[in-house]
Amino acid sequence: MNNIDDTIDPTETEGLNSTAGEPLPAGVTPATEDEIVEKLKECFDPEIPVNIYDLGLIYDLKIHETGDVDVVMTLTAPACPVAGSMPPMVSQAVSDLPNTGKVSVTLTWDPPWSMDLMSEDARLALGF
Repeated sequence: MNNIDDTIDPTETEGLNSTAGEPLPAGVTPATEDEIVEKLKECFDPEIPVNIYDLGLIYDLKIHETGDVDVVMTLTAPACPVAGSMPPMVSQAVSDLPNTGKVSVTLTWDPPWSMDLMSEDARLALGF
């Protein structure tokens, strides 16, 4: 990544959590995993022209019967300047999807991201 701010301490962002949305009313069928993945594919790191899902930044995705969604994600580097803004962007994007309840996005640095996590599409888009 370019423009890395070396003053960002990764221990200050490990476990950073962002929530958005409201609980679904009883009886509403929650959004599917495919629908949520498609929404995640609309989210981009501003410095990388590949979506966060294909970059391999999404480590875990859980959809509860209530429609609540838990996402565990990382970024390409602990000193990434979007560490504070990316989780709220992702939680808001997923919560904008119909039939999602409360969306919780947690940032982690363990395990560290590597290019091995990228999809084939991401590798082609970035010329790897």
